[in-house]
Amino acid sequence: MSQRRILACFVLLASAAATGSAQSLTAADRDKAMQYLESTNQAIVDATNGLSPAQWTFKAGPDRWSIAEVMEHIAAGEDLMRGMIEDSVLKAPPRAAGEDVAAIDAFVMSAVPDRSTRMQAPEPLKPTNRFGSPEESRKHFLESRSATERLLDGRSDLRAHAADSPFGKKLDAYEWNLFIGAHSDRHTKQMLEVKADPSFPKK
Repeated sequence: MSQRRILACFVLLASAAATGSAQSLTAADRDKAMQYLESTNQAIVDATNGLSPAQWTFKAGPDRWSIAEVMEHIAAGEDLMRGMIEDSVLKAPPRAAGEDVAAIDAFVMSAVPDRSTRMQAPEPLKPTNRFGSPEESRKHFLESRSATERLLDGRSDLRAHAADSPFGKKLDAYEWNLFIGAHSDRHTKQMLEVKADPSFPKK
């Protein structure tokens, strides 16, 4: 998955086929996504609780991100993707008929967190200390995740609109909510990798 395709996915959403098929969002679907958002939220809380300034800013190498930088990226990504759902995906047509939405759901939740392939972050999501401190990045993420959960809980038409993704498949607005949870899952793993480095500060 190239950087160009990821960036294009985030900022340029093509329309789905005009002759589409709107799927219904079931209560089980909503519960599954909400549990995923809540569990990935808690994983970030657990990974960042009680970090010292030295632990926040430790880098395993000059080209590696610190936990502070990863936290900022997660928070910025949450904002960007939820805004994309609200501004673009929910205005797109339905996906093409006949697609296996359950299989696509499962693919998103397995492919996005998979760190076996490293990728460069798109320019808008690279760390710039936009929130002022690691603690503020964490606070912003928690507030943004609450807004994502409200979006999931408050819309009944999340299956009714779909837009392009980096995977060459249309993702509906529900699957983009799964993508948000999976994105934070991916980068929580990255923070745990930083903490597992032998040189990570003890305090």
